[in-house]
Amino acid sequence: MSTTEHGRVAMQELFQETTIGGVSISNRFLYSATWDGLADDDGFCTPKNVGMLVERARGGVGLLITGMAFVTLDGRAAPWQLAAHDDRFLPGLADMAKAVHEAHGKVFLQLAHGGCYAPSALTGTEPSGPSANGSDLFPLCREMTSTEIDKVVAAFGEAAARGKRAGFDGVQLHAAHGYLLSQFLSPFFNQRTDQYGGNLENRARLLLEVVQAVRTGVGKNYPVLVKINSEDFVENGLSADESLEVCAMLEKAGVDAIEMSGGTPPGKYRSFRTGVAESPESESYYREAAARYQQRIGIPLLLVGGIRSLEAAGSIVRDGVADYISLCRPLISEPDLVGRWKAGYTKPALCISCNGCVGPARNGSGVQCVL
Repeated sequence: MSTTEHGRVAMQELFQETTIGGVSISNRFLYSATWDGLADDDGFCTPKNVGMLVERARGGVGLLITGMAFVTLDGRAAPWQLAAHDDRFLPGLADMAKAVHEAHGKVFLQLAHGGCYAPSALTGTEPSGPSANGSDLFPLCREMTSTEIDKVVAAFGEAAARGKRAGFDGVQLHAAHGYLLSQFLSPFFNQRTDQYGGNLENRARLLLEVVQAVRTGVGKNYPVLVKINSEDFVENGLSADESLEVCAMLEKAGVDAIEMSGGTPPGKYRSFRTGVAESPESESYYREAAARYQQRIGIPLLLVGGIRSLEAAGSIVRDGVADYISLCRPLISEPDLVGRWKAGYTKPALCISCNGCVGPARNGSGVQCVL
């Protein structure tokens, strides 16, 4: 097959309609969950939150995943972060889901707990995680009690049910990037000696209990996704082999799809890397890990990290490396990127991975491209 024919096949596959958990998606491109810093001080959804997603839905993205919404007050990880821990937030979330649907998009609600990365300045309480922290590599925290773990499990289930009531097409559980579910998976963070620590089965227990609680809350025929690290990229962190083991557990537990990312804040490699790849073949940060996943796991894989060209996206799908292409920074830079690719203007994304888009969000102006 010629290069031109390969490209034509890849284009057809990238823009074909598919389903995840019974939800139809118009193409294989996703807006990966992004903290946009646009909620109000209490976590209520604002018109700016809604506009951020609607603009990208109109720009051609098949599936949008919201920025992480905290499921308990003490799990809040960032200022101006979406909240989903109480029915008070339902109207705003419902407005968001409705608006995306009116823009002909599909939207999943991402749910998260910050764990030791939930600063007391935001929560008013001492941060807690799987273990008390004696290291200076991540924030000081105390060890969660078994009662607190039970409450977190229940909170995820209740927040997922809330998302379904608000009209979201599915939910995603954030078990990557060093937040609470990721912390429990990782021996770097998790030094517990009870049933939630030690071997991988114990370290995965919290995530699997959350999946079960969420499934109870939303029912059988509602998409539940999990975002997970390909590995932690930190000494004594979750390894690539362990990550695949957890993915197999999640498949068995009835998760509908997995999004693969990588890295934790202390790690030497982060998901938010800078710099432009030298070639399409070297764009995807986690391509090798994704290929291993496809050899073993049967549920769809969403791959994020460094993908900047239609050529790279096409080869990832065509070669069976991943089923969906997740984009974050490129869609901050160009909300209509997917639409222009589909229209035949196939120049790579303008995003140069400078990470300047995060600065405005930290300053209260919301995530936006500074170039």
